[in-house]
Amino acid sequence: MHENQLIPASSPAFVIDKSIILKAADNLNYLRNNSGCRVLYSIKALPFLPLLRWLQPSVDGFSVSSLFEAKLAHSVLNAEQSIHLVTPGIRRDEQSELSQICSHISFNSLTQKKHFIGSSVVSKGLRINPKLSFSNDVRFDPCRLYSKLGVDITALIKNDFNEIEGIQIHTVFSQRDFISLLKTLDKVERYLADIFPQLKWINLGGGYLLQEVADLSPLIELIVRLKQTYQLEVYIEPGKDIVNNALSLVTTVIDCFESDGKRVAVLDSSINHNPEVFEFQRAPTVLQADNEGEHSAILAGSTCLAGDIFGEYKFNKPLQIGDKITFAQVGAYTLVKANRFNGYNFPDIYSLDKGELERLKHYDYDNYRQQWDG
Repeated sequence: MHENQLIPASSPAFVIDKSIILKAADNLNYLRNNSGCRVLYSIKALPFLPLLRWLQPSVDGFSVSSLFEAKLAHSVLNAEQSIHLVTPGIRRDEQSELSQICSHISFNSLTQKKHFIGSSVVSKGLRINPKLSFSNDVRFDPCRLYSKLGVDITALIKNDFNEIEGIQIHTVFSQRDFISLLKTLDKVERYLADIFPQLKWINLGGGYLLQEVADLSPLIELIVRLKQTYQLEVYIEPGKDIVNNALSLVTTVIDCFESDGKRVAVLDSSINHNPEVFEFQRAPTVLQADNEGEHSAILAGSTCLAGDIFGEYKFNKPLQIGDKITFAQVGAYTLVKANRFNGYNFPDIYSLDKGELERLKHYDYDNYRQQWDG
C-alpha cells in the first residue's frame, strides 16, 4: 500500500475521505459569504446518500437532472433549501411529481416550456445556449454544433420569457479559471439586456474546479455585480469540484504474467468501476506508481473485455499477486456510472473519518440477482 494509507477490509473498495468533502464545503462557504451566492451540489457527480447528508448543512440545495435524483435530494433537504432541475428529458408522466419536489425548473427548450404542466409554485427558468464554445473536445461542449442543451440565445424573443423568472447557463467542463464565464456573461447580458430587469435569479451552472482556482475574486466580483445591478439571486452548482479529490478506488492484484514482453497485472476491479477511463481513454492517477520507477506493468481489469485496461505504469519494484493498487481522485462520474459487466460485483464503499475506516455499503449476489430477475 501507499505510505500512511489505511487498508480497507475488503477489495475492491471506494474510500470517501470525509475531511476532504468538508474542506470543499468550507471553501464554498467562503465563496458564499463573500459574494452572497447560493450553492447547489450537482448530485449527478456522485448521488451517494451519506455524502448528501454530510453536505446538507453546507449547501443551499441540490441541482438535479431527473425525478429519481430529485427524490433522493428531497429526502435530505430542510424547508429553506431548494432543488433545481434542468434536463433535456422531462417525461409527461413525471411532470406533476417533479413540480411538487423541485423549487426551480430551467426548461431546456421552448417546446419543453410549452408542454410542461405543473405547479404554479415552481419558479420557471430557461437554460440558455450562449453559442460560445470553450472546449476543443465536442464530447464536453454544451454549445457544440446541433447542441441539444439549451435554447439558442440568438433566436430568443421577448415573448419567450413569459412566466420565466430565471436563466441557467452551463458552458464548460473542469475549468480552472473564469475567463469563459466572463465572456459568456458579457454576451448573455448584451443579448438579454431587456429581459434581465424582470428576472429573479440566474444559475451560472457548474464545470469549474473551484478548489484548484488560486484567485476567486473574479467570480466574487461577477456575482456581486449581478446581485447589485439586477437584484438577482445568483446560484452556482459545483459537482466534480466537491467530490473528485475525496474518493479513491483501492484494488488488489489477483494475477501477474508476461504478454509479448510486458508484465500484465490483473486487478480485482475493472474499468467498469471507472467507465470514463474507457470512454475518454484516460489514465487515472495511481498512488503506488513512480514515473522514475524501473519496473513497468499494464494494469488490467478482470473482465473479458480486451480493452479493460487502466494503462501502463512504472513502479519501484515488480508487481506481485496481493499488491494493492490505489486509483486517486476518482470521486466524480465513477460509482454513478459503474456497472456489473461479466457479473463482477460493485466495490464496497467506505468512509474515512478521523483516521477510521467504516464500511457504509456492501453489495451481494442478491442485489445482482434482483437487478436481472424477471
